[in-house]
Amino acid sequence: MGTGALSSLGTRALGAAFAQLQTTGNNIANVNTRGYSRQEVELSASNGQFTGSGFFGRGVDVTTVTRAHDDFLTQQAALARSQASADSTRSDQLTQLEKIFGVGEAGLGHTATQFFNAFTDVSSKPQDQTARQVVLSRANDLASRFNAAARQIDTLQAGVTQQIRVSVSSVNSLTEQIAALNQRIVDARGLGQPPNDLLDKRDTAINDLSQYVQVSTVPAEDGSLSVFLGGGQSLVVGAKTTKLAAMTDPYDATRAVIGVIGQNGTRQLPDSLLTSGSIYGLLRFQNSDLTDARNQLGQLALGIGQQVNEQQSLGLDLLGQPGAAIFRFGDVSGAPLVAGRSLANNTGSGSISLTLRSPSALTAAQVSSVHASDYEVLADGAGGFQLYRLNGGVPDPAFAPRAVANGDIVDGFQINISGTAATGDRFLLQPAGSAARDLRLDMTNPKLLAAASPLSVTTGSSNKGTGSVLKLAVDSVTAGSHPNLPATLRFQVTATPGQYTYTWTDASGTSTPATWQPGQPIDYPGSTASNGFQLTITGVPVAADPSASPAVVGDSFTVGRNTYPMSDNRNANGLLALRDAALVGAVWSGGSLEPGASVTDAYANVIANVGVRVQSAKAASDLSTSVFDQASKDLASKSGVNLDEEAARLIQYQQSYQAAAKMLQVAQSIFDSLLQLSR
Repeated sequence: MGTGALSSLGTRALGAAFAQLQTTGNNIANVNTRGYSRQEVELSASNGQFTGSGFFGRGVDVTTVTRAHDDFLTQQAALARSQASADSTRSDQLTQLEKIFGVGEAGLGHTATQFFNAFTDVSSKPQDQTARQVVLSRANDLASRFNAAARQIDTLQAGVTQQIRVSVSSVNSLTEQIAALNQRIVDARGLGQPPNDLLDKRDTAINDLSQYVQVSTVPAEDGSLSVFLGGGQSLVVGAKTTKLAAMTDPYDATRAVIGVIGQNGTRQLPDSLLTSGSIYGLLRFQNSDLTDARNQLGQLALGIGQQVNEQQSLGLDLLGQPGAAIFRFGDVSGAPLVAGRSLANNTGSGSISLTLRSPSALTAAQVSSVHASDYEVLADGAGGFQLYRLNGGVPDPAFAPRAVANGDIVDGFQINISGTAATGDRFLLQPAGSAARDLRLDMTNPKLLAAASPLSVTTGSSNKGTGSVLKLAVDSVTAGSHPNLPATLRFQVTATPGQYTYTWTDASGTSTPATWQPGQPIDYPGSTASNGFQLTITGVPVAADPSASPAVVGDSFTVGRNTYPMSDNRNANGLLALRDAALVGAVWSGGSLEPGASVTDAYANVIANVGVRVQSAKAASDLSTSVFDQASKDLASKSGVNLDEEAARLIQYQQSYQAAAKMLQVAQSIFDSLLQLSR
């Protein structure tokens, strides 16, 4: 063997050491580069040269440059980032939602209480115009608070829609980038070596994509990666992409849904295909949290507005007229009418609207009041319709679907169906959704406040018992104009000691005697409540006894039209009593009424509901962020650059380089010596 072999050994060693120095220098240079994976030179010993004295080594070969990479850790980091992004996005949105529902004097509950408390002065001084004006001012404040809260919710919705559109645009940009990298990686692999930097860039792009949507990847033999949504929809296959689209909700133009752009147009993706990522977090907030908050706010507005209007209608104003509505919903007074939303691709001519029914009508029909829910109606094309209560935009499994027809009353509203619906046509019903936005003050003249009751009771001048009027409850807006008034109530004794009967005598004659127990409300006439009022007598009245000697004339109570409304406060007391009444969310179950909540309790429930969601979302965000941080650390420990290690390697490779250079120097010296000997 000559000096050429020694020179070859030195050259190979020098090249290997230089490659290691270059790679280590590249690692140090990219220590802060996001997504960079530490690279390392792979060396292998060259095949030895056979001689009679055995095999002599021929040095070292640079096999390839590899990157420190772990597919499992990379996928886990991407999945953890997707979940953390979903939880963080929802938590941020809920925090903004919570600010809408103020507490203390800044809250709706305080404003509602102030409105009802204003009736205290009207009750004390029914003729006082100032006290009446305060009521209207408080009513206007209350309506304004509802309107402002509804506008803030609408603003949040607009922000969510915009974020979804921006996020979808980012997703499409990243999928284009991944597809382009796939093509470059496939081309580079044809050279026989892995393109480490391109692979890092693709992993980084997939990790960034996971921020918006959860994805899974499937490797191909040519080195490309196919990318799919968590639910299976393809986004990238080789160098081809499928673009997502932020579509307008087919029911509501202010909301966004996710679609996919195909050869035959854009189609909406089922929400089940989105399992995490910021887009999923935004959609969950939009479909569940924001919708529930809007409906709860609307339910509260309806509970106050409808009950106040109904109680107002049972009284007389200073002009002697039945009370007109204090509040209205939308531009038209009277029973609120809510148009149902037709699905954009409905093919029939059918339409559905809702008429919100009065609380008394619902009670009489044993129907629950308005729920804080949306509903969907599905047509079968043969004139039949199925009603579904929605929860988070999908049918609520706790609410069994029911068949409905035109005129049916469900959960506080009457369904009005017109036109002809085709098979599969769908309609969205939102009985409470727009109530807070549409609530308005419908009265400007304080004289129109109905503080007086339309009826008055006169105790018979010859009454001798302890019976007195405890309560005169008006149940109908027509009570004061009943044609048979005045009506006189009289009591009679019976054969059973302590038992009484009573009769009503009015323009139509005397009613059939009915049994009465002290304290029992007495309907007019007889046992029906359809004629407008109930009279409750406390104490023990003297009952008529014609058989006694001398005959006993029973005590009497005469109910007639109220001719002095200016000094009457009984309906003002009724309006004041609404402050503590269960106005919101009454439910009929099994023939019995489960009362709702008072205004303050209902508003507290809304705050509590949002607060629980905020805390739950924050806890979920903290947990998923912690998991993501740990996954990122695990990945960094595998693929990240450690400057201390690289510095040690740098010294090691420098010494290797110097030793290889010395080897070449020795080979050159030997070669020079041989030349000297040959001369």
